[in-house]
Amino acid sequence: MATVRASDDFVLPTRDDPMVAGASTVIGGPIGRRAIATRSWWTPLRIVLLLAILASALGAAIDSPCSTKAWGNGHETFSRGCYSDIVHLYWGRGIDEGVLPYVEDPATTGDSEIEYPVLTGAVMYALGVPISDSWEPDTRARAYYTINAIVIALLLAVTVWATALTVRRRPWDAAMVAVAPGMILASTINWDLWAVAVTALALLAWARRYPVLAGLLLGLGGSFKLYPLLLLGPLLFLCIRAGRLRYWFLALGSAALMWLAANLPIMISRFDGWAHFYRFSTERGADFGSPWLVLRDAFDINPPIEQLNLWAAGVLVALCAGIGLLILAAPRRPRFHQVAFLTVAAFVLSNKVYSPQFIVWLIPLAVLARPRWRDFLWWQAAEVVYFFAVWWYIIWQVSPERGLPETYYWAAIAVHIAATLAFAGLVVRDILRPDHDPVRSSLGEDDPGGGVLDGAPDRFALRRESVTSPKGTSDRVLSDEGSSEDVVVVDGLHSH
Repeated sequence: MATVRASDDFVLPTRDDPMVAGASTVIGGPIGRRAIATRSWWTPLRIVLLLAILASALGAAIDSPCSTKAWGNGHETFSRGCYSDIVHLYWGRGIDEGVLPYVEDPATTGDSEIEYPVLTGAVMYALGVPISDSWEPDTRARAYYTINAIVIALLLAVTVWATALTVRRRPWDAAMVAVAPGMILASTINWDLWAVAVTALALLAWARRYPVLAGLLLGLGGSFKLYPLLLLGPLLFLCIRAGRLRYWFLALGSAALMWLAANLPIMISRFDGWAHFYRFSTERGADFGSPWLVLRDAFDINPPIEQLNLWAAGVLVALCAGIGLLILAAPRRPRFHQVAFLTVAAFVLSNKVYSPQFIVWLIPLAVLARPRWRDFLWWQAAEVVYFFAVWWYIIWQVSPERGLPETYYWAAIAVHIAATLAFAGLVVRDILRPDHDPVRSSLGEDDPGGGVLDGAPDRFALRRESVTSPKGTSDRVLSDEGSSEDVVVVDGLHSH
């Protein structure tokens, strides 16, 4: 595959991505040398940030029918696809009553415990403080949603900014994050963008070779949602293969310290409130969007909760073990972002629930793993199908004469799973055949965004052929100090 470079050191989508290049014929074809040489205030970073702002505005417009009625019309909320947990949990978790999450028992006001990690509860509470008790209920609901939506728009901008800077010479890829249909539709369902933005910053810190800062940010993100902590798994295998375990331990230790700093005060103050999220996760059964729901409702396979937990955990462990094997056995060490996407995808596909907003976890990782518009948009189209299917299925559950019957909803789940598996399959192919990887083929680099892993020689791998370093040197590699070392291949396992 030919290497494509831009003369101003940026990879240009019209010259790198076949779909964008084809679409550019409408405006005169791929950008030329004179345009490249032109300097403008409109840098790639500013343009993708503008796209993020416009995408947030579009999301607000989509939500406006629900906002007008303060999310009071349940049927319209679901039929228009503008449902949001933000308002419903404002009333249902004691936030409107000023109940301090986790520390105070919301049962005193007839509400329920917050079913999220501690920093999500802290955000839920903090963003409700400016709202006056004297306002009308509908006004309070709209105000709470508006405050959250503005903050979420800022978090999307942070996510786009961090993604644009993670791989230095491919800032335009962040446009895919900004205008992703899944991001526009789902970002204001819940508070997931807090974890997404912090995770994007962690990836940027790792790319800039700050493993301690990256670990701190992953620990912070794991206190909003658990999925950021999953990234430490594939990072371990990459560091084993590259002989960079010291940096992984730095990231792990700092992540643990940050997670404890965020969680320990609540654990000490009221352990039951803190533990509710973890109890809820283990006690819930097969729920919306998961393959386990299809097995239960379509095939009448409904194991006890304890057994279902084992099945779900077993599938996740098996998938993660496969990813670990892939990292160690691939002909060339995978890029960090490729296996990060595969790991989080494994988690959402094996989980007992797939909430519509979970797609925002995957979007930045998918863009960094395989920045190709055609494949990305096909995957996003499938997620849009699922997004509307789940709301119409909820309508059918209440009013069987309208909405989406369960057989069609099962088909929508299958579409979502198949599309995610297909995108993951392309990433796996890129790993096994690195000449297909858009990032490596466009930059001619090893692991841009990989931080200390970029350009590092292999020290441990499961393969039989002779070792080839990222720079193309066979059978000998350079140590950290720059001296060459022999690589010994023993029955499929090589180390130095």
